[in-house]
Amino acid sequence: MTKAELAECIDAYGTDIYSFCAYLTGSRQEAEDLYQDTFLKAVELRETIKADQNPKSYLLAVAVRIWKNKRRKFAWRKRIAQVQTLTEEKEIQSCGETEQSAEAQYLRKADLQAVRAAVAALPDRYRAVVLLFYMEGMAVAQIAAVMKIPEGTVKSRLYHARRILEKELEVVLNEKRP
Repeated sequence: MTKAELAECIDAYGTDIYSFCAYLTGSRQEAEDLYQDTFLKAVELRETIKADQNPKSYLLAVAVRIWKNKRRKFAWRKRIAQVQTLTEEKEIQSCGETEQSAEAQYLRKADLQAVRAAVAALPDRYRAVVLLFYMEGMAVAQIAAVMKIPEGTVKSRLYHARRILEKELEVVLNEKRP
């Protein structure tokens, strides 16, 4: 892949990759770091990226691998010495709904916030799979390739994540049913 093609990939998929990083990490600072590390790695590996194949999937795989490595390093350091981290409140993106009433918009935002909080509370192995499946719209086979795990494991993690989310969001789901 040439520099120009890589620049086109950054323009085309940059916001999607950043959004994925933000959901995966849960904080703006970590998302920005992960985003930058992902594209720095892409610049290093640009010769291995095939423009005719799915470069977005490749970039998501790079982001997941970097995130996993950072989590592993953090866990190792945490075992050695306790570290306190500062958490940053998540920003809720506006939905762009101008025709609905203020009450409907508020309820929709509250539902979105509840879903995002439930997804953020998932264990890391489930959260990554859920985000790739629902947010990025990737197929099970693609997720398996990105995360370098068997397809059956992806399906199992999706199943377990859905059950956890169903329990966590039971109140929200029951309010919507007549």
